[in-house]
Amino acid sequence: MLIGLTGTPGTGKTSVSKFIEQKRHWKVIHLNEMIKEEHLYTEIDEERDAVIADMELVRQRLKEMINGRENELIILESHLAHYIADIVIVLRLYPAELKLRLEERGYSEEKIRENIEAEALDVILVEAFEWCKNVFEINTTGKSIEETGQHIEKIVDHILSGSEKELLDYKPGSIDWIDLVP
Repeated sequence: MLIGLTGTPGTGKTSVSKFIEQKRHWKVIHLNEMIKEEHLYTEIDEERDAVIADMELVRQRLKEMINGRENELIILESHLAHYIADIVIVLRLYPAELKLRLEERGYSEEKIRENIEAEALDVILVEAFEWCKNVFEINTTGKSIEETGQHIEKIVDHILSGSEKELLDYKPGSIDWIDLVP
């Protein structure tokens, strides 16, 4: 079973996925790393300091990796995960906190603004609804990696047991930053 962990860059996907990978020993595919390491992109966008993923190559490579492991739990971590997985958990973060994290990473002002606007406008959440069968949402604002990890574990455990209808606390659309865009 493939479950995507997605969200705007800076919301905590990589940190929390590494935490749950160690704690629960779940198989995690860090998609952005794989795309760069295996050159699964069509071009490098120097201006935005990013690569443009070739999603067809990415899907082919994932199919190879997962072949024969369809019954195992695999977490796909990336801001692109919702384009591949049918079940996704979207991490959200208050835009002012997101801005601080992206500044610490050394992102350009334009890239920071672009990501803050995307978070405020629910861009990844909306895309997840368009592409995915099941979508869950976690507000990571003010939460530690451990706390966020516990929320992810709860969602995954309910999905695996077939009781995801009990996850009303993670119903998408409950987080609204639109009035807070700087």
